[in-house]
Amino acid sequence: MANPESPLVSVIIPTFNRDWALKEAIDSVLSQTYAALELIVVDDGSTDGTPGILAAYGDCLRTLHQDNRGVSAARNAGWRSARGDLIAFLDSDDLWLPEKTAVQVKYLCDNPQYHLCQTEEIWIRRGVRVNPKSRHRKAAGMIFQRSLELCLVSPSAVMLRRDLLEQMDGFDEDLPACEDYDLWLRVGCRYPVGLIDKPLIHKRGGHPDQLSAQAGLDKYRIRSLVKILESGALTGTQRRAAIRVLLKKCRIYAAGCRKRGREKEAAYFLNLAGIYDPAVFDSGV
Repeated sequence: MANPESPLVSVIIPTFNRDWALKEAIDSVLSQTYAALELIVVDDGSTDGTPGILAAYGDCLRTLHQDNRGVSAARNAGWRSARGDLIAFLDSDDLWLPEKTAVQVKYLCDNPQYHLCQTEEIWIRRGVRVNPKSRHRKAAGMIFQRSLELCLVSPSAVMLRRDLLEQMDGFDEDLPACEDYDLWLRVGCRYPVGLIDKPLIHKRGGHPDQLSAQAGLDKYRIRSLVKILESGALTGTQRRAAIRVLLKKCRIYAAGCRKRGREKEAAYFLNLAGIYDPAVFDSGV
């Protein structure tokens, strides 16, 4: 069992055909100042040079191979095979600064009331540093309502206790995108999120295979909102806020479908909005 003063941290890197970035991500983990750490890389069916890169590290990391099943399945396979009491994720196109793990472990040890925490981040787009917009500004505490519009927790910046992942049953493998938004809604409606006000990761974007840059992602956020509304986990205030955002997203997405001639899809989302609309008025919103 890990020393309670130096708990074992399991780091999970899911990857698929990112041999151009993977080595830098791995090296940023192996360069951490915190020693009680295991690294698990989950190769989600890569067909590029990824296997060769992983083989070169030998016993410095553990590799899991699976058929291409998506990032949620890869992350779940990683943390479920992990030995640590604390779990951290790193997307294979992002990087950690050397003290990231040590700072977060200390935070969670000093603040046992928190089940998870995240750090601030430095955004890099096509090799150039950019400033996040105000709507992306991270918050601490009960962030559920602020998180309804868009995801405010970055997988590469978060560290969480293993028992929280077990309670939530990890990431939803039926979601091809916005799986992080879905998990943090389920967590955020129940627990506060700790924030370390220091940038300890480089979040890199602008490349063609970046999931968060794809169009039409709100349809997956809508699925997550319906799921959390049907879960029975929300307070009255949280439920009313979630319904408001659901209606807004359904109507905007439906308008986009109509503009592109997808009338059947538009009708589906308008009907979905209609199902929840009476609930808003019945709740006194």
